[in-house]
Amino acid sequence: MKITHVRNATSVVEYADHRFLIDPFFADKGAMPPFQNTTNQHLNNPLVEFPLPIENVTDVDAVIVTHLHPDHFDDKAKDTLPKDIPLYAQNAEDKGTLEEAGFSNVFSYEKDVTIGGIKLVHTEGQHGSKDMTEVTGTVSGIVFTHPDEKTLYIAGDTIWYKDVQQAIDSHRPEVIVVNAGAAQFLEGGPITMTKEDVLRTHEESPESNIIVVHMEALNHCLLSREELNRYLESKDTNHKIVIPNDGDMMTY
Repeated sequence: MKITHVRNATSVVEYADHRFLIDPFFADKGAMPPFQNTTNQHLNNPLVEFPLPIENVTDVDAVIVTHLHPDHFDDKAKDTLPKDIPLYAQNAEDKGTLEEAGFSNVFSYEKDVTIGGIKLVHTEGQHGSKDMTEVTGTVSGIVFTHPDEKTLYIAGDTIWYKDVQQAIDSHRPEVIVVNAGAAQFLEGGPITMTKEDVLRTHEESPESNIIVVHMEALNHCLLSREELNRYLESKDTNHKIVIPNDGDMMTY
């Protein structure tokens, strides 16, 4: 497989002769306001430019949207993507919302689906503490499996909690993508993985290659690549954790 980290949670996954676009967030730098009730209210989102030509990431077989927050599926993505492109949403509610936005080829992967021999398995996520999920809502991850590929687990916008552990135990993924950045509001604690959560993921799946994304693109993401790298350097991670820059491609 080849995984191109684009920006924030956006990636292109080339897997078993198929190309998937994950969580398209296409906005120009500074085109969106800061998230409300967060620090850094002087910073508009996204904080960085989109690093690749849009056409490089829209030439795909399908789009997967783990949830509908605007940094995972924004207005520019709605306007840019062909309305007949196959779109996979986390549940029937999100499917209906995407159809209301004019997309005609929308499916839910909540009950798992198969595309060209690739099995896509829905996993649960928890976007912060139990109390915070009343604000952040329902999110998901996804597992890719195919006889000719390593198993890939994209955890989505979640903190470390029991269902992430369960997904790792059930699927034994060789590659794991985690959304870090320790995003948070003024109250309620982190809603994406902290540096400690990233390390815990490695400790619970030490043979897995871990890709850490969702960093340095949003005003409320407080964990930087530099801080995470310094923290991991002080631990024995056995070079299994990669923190890519925007536009980087990794092959496994």
